[in-house]
Amino acid sequence: MLYAHVPFCEVLCPYCSFNRFPHREDKATAYFASLREEMRMVADLGYRFSSMYIGGGTPTVMVDELVKTIRLARELFDIEEVSTETNPNHLTDAVLGPLEGEVQRLSVGVQSLDDDLLRQMRRYDKYGSAAQILRGLEAARGRLPTFNVDMIFNLPSLTEKVLQRDLETLIASGADQVTYYPLMVSPAVERPLEKALGRVDYAREERQYRLISRTLAPRYRPTSAWAFSRSDATMIDEYIVDHDEYVGIGSGSFSYLGGEIYANTFSLRHYADAIDRGHPSVDARMRLHRRDQLRYRLMMDLFGLRLDKRAFEEKNGMSVERALPVEVLFLKAAGAFARDDAEAIELTETGRYLLVVMMREFFIGVNGIRDLARASLPEAERALFADEPACGRPMRMPQPVLAGD
Repeated sequence: MLYAHVPFCEVLCPYCSFNRFPHREDKATAYFASLREEMRMVADLGYRFSSMYIGGGTPTVMVDELVKTIRLARELFDIEEVSTETNPNHLTDAVLGPLEGEVQRLSVGVQSLDDDLLRQMRRYDKYGSAAQILRGLEAARGRLPTFNVDMIFNLPSLTEKVLQRDLETLIASGADQVTYYPLMVSPAVERPLEKALGRVDYAREERQYRLISRTLAPRYRPTSAWAFSRSDATMIDEYIVDHDEYVGIGSGSFSYLGGEIYANTFSLRHYADAIDRGHPSVDARMRLHRRDQLRYRLMMDLFGLRLDKRAFEEKNGMSVERALPVEVLFLKAAGAFARDDAEAIELTETGRYLLVVMMREFFIGVNGIRDLARASLPEAERALFADEPACGRPMRMPQPVLAGD
């Protein structure tokens, strides 16, 4: 899998720890050019990809530059499918038209269809009211092979009544795919998020998850622990489920290769300088211990709802029960397995929720690394977040291994 990161947003949401910057056309134009140059460098190293995922930020913030980038990827690699993210205000002919024939899966970050919640998340003024968003969803339906709607549950002021109404509205909208993420709060955004939205109550999370799962069940089938699809579409936001290894390009992206995690610089200036010099933009890496590699694969396979035991043993040289006896026993005792035989493990609804919790904590950990990287930005770039509390104090975290060490 090739992952490309576009770190520009028109609005910076208070709960988000992804690498993102306020959008400026000149900065974004130069960035896309660097992104394409980095793609050529990756091709020269001999990497080949069948799928491409473009995240952000808001990748469609400059749709012509995005399309040029996708077309280059298809020239350089055997790309069969492309997924990209967008926001509700980009569900227009001006954006959707150029994406037709280029993108196989479009994922729109709606997050909520409640106007009060949209205001709390600072999304109402820029991305529109619930009624405006629904009109955009209707306009986008059928334009691309798969249309996914991203939502968030367990927001502090999200009641079950509002959640039920949102679910019924989404079903009526005819979206091909719905992804419901649990709220994931990293340490650096905890205080600003609490100020904007209120304190997170994890005691409500399982109840809301079961409501989502059971309400969508008649028309949507689970395609991961938090994604639900009407059709046989299998491309989901969590591309790390279906791909053992992936290469990330762009500022703030991650790669996972040979049991090592690589992080690209979060600084736009440092990123551009590295690419101009013909150097990779990686500035930190971490080697996972063998046991953690096995745990990672167990979590990803089960998050994708099925662990193929024979494939696991062939890849890792031992059965999953021998490799991770305590983890397997815990999950089995917790009632996570609907199927556990010689061929595969599949999950119950309880098991799917346990994987949601695990992935939530996994991504909170990843967000902690992102927070550290953002807190270490050069002063000129930190100044771009002067009114953004989430970029505040540096965090006390272990230092990563520098790529040059």
